Formats: sequence, structure tokens, C-alpha cells
Amino acid sequence: MAETAQTQQVDGKQVDGRQAARAERRAARLAKQIGAFAKAHGGAEGQLAYIGQMGTRIVLVGEDGGWGDLVAPSYAVAESAAQKSGITLHESFDGEFAAKVRTGPYEWTRMAGMQIGGPANKA
Repeated sequence: MAETAQTQQVDGKQVDGRQAARAERRAARLAKQIGAFAKAHGGAEGQLAYIGQMGTRIVLVGEDGGWGDLVAPSYAVAESAAQKSGITLHESFDGEFAAKVRTGPYEWTRMAGMQIGGPANKA
């Protein structure tokens, strides 16, 4: 008789060994992407934001003001990825951390849409 895989608790759900390994691989891939972002922008800091069933958003802000984001399937995976990449995590997106973000014409026209003659968001 084959032995069953041990289960462990992750984000309040029971998962088997394969699911845990999949989550670990996903965290490693995200950590690699975070590291590439940090390298391209002279370092980076981040903040994790739970976005419901979709998972957790990892907001990244580079030392040069560049910013981006990634989505992890769970808060635990996002936290693991951030830890593996070595970035500093902030509890909230405000203060000096938010002030580092540099926005350009593209962001302003996307935020305002047709109101200032920018492209409409046809979502």
C-alpha cells in the first residue's frame, strides 16, 4: 500500500505535498522576477496587498522611482517570494515609500482617460 503525502496548513487550507511544492516553485519564480526588477531599478522595496480570490498583489517600487507589480496566488506565496528576494516589505503604501513612485505621462493619461484627451480605458 502506498503511503499518502503528508499535509500541511497553508493559508488556512489543507494542501498535499504536490501543492506545497507547486507553491514553493511559484514563490521561487516570483522571487526571481522581483530580483530582476530590483537589479534593473537600483534596488527595490515592496508592499503586499490581498486582492481577494485572485491572490495577493506584490507592489514594487525601485530606488529610481520605477514601479511595477506582480500577483501571487496567495499571501503566503507572496510573502515567501519577497523574503527569498531580500526586498524590504512595508505594511502600507504611504509616506516615504509612496513618495518614491515616479509617474509619467502614460500613467496620467491612463488615470484620467478621455477627460484630458488620453486613451479611453475600454475594459
